[in-house]
Amino acid sequence: MDHLDAIDRPGLRGADHRILTALHARARDPRVATAARALSWTGEHGALWLAAGLTGAAVDGGRRGAWLRGTALTAGAHLVSMAVKRIVRRPRPAHVEPLVRTAGRHSFPSSHAASATAAAVAFGALGAPAIAPLAAAMCVSRLVVGVHYPSDVAAGAALGALTARLGSRWMGSGGVHA
Repeated sequence: MDHLDAIDRPGLRGADHRILTALHARARDPRVATAARALSWTGEHGALWLAAGLTGAAVDGGRRGAWLRGTALTAGAHLVSMAVKRIVRRPRPAHVEPLVRTAGRHSFPSSHAASATAAAVAFGALGAPAIAPLAAAMCVSRLVVGVHYPSDVAAGAALGALTARLGSRWMGSGGVHA
């Protein structure tokens, strides 16, 4: 049992549980559950975002290098989040029934949120604004399927944004047509 599961009090830990429980309850609607599962599956190991970046590189030859560097930043955010998970080792929520299988048993931070937010920042800078709402939906889906606490998702999103932001100068290196 997660040490946080034993604590039911006001504050961040109590809010983590209450928010997760409320959003997980939305999965009672089969359309919501189906969409959340689909996002979970496509976001596994950052696959959706890597595919988006490689597609951008393929169709936007003038900025191919920038798209590839943005894709590398997205992959990097995912890898860093996985390393942090191995250090923190926070168990996944035990008070809700997950709707999907997970690749690992650790929860903090959300790697789906890290790669999604990194992609939103990196690809948004390249003029792909549709990525941001999809990334936000990906983040919420992790709560709907019941595999992360809100603080896991927030930390993953912050990690992804920071990774992409720190790499923004590198992403733009080589000029606009790199």
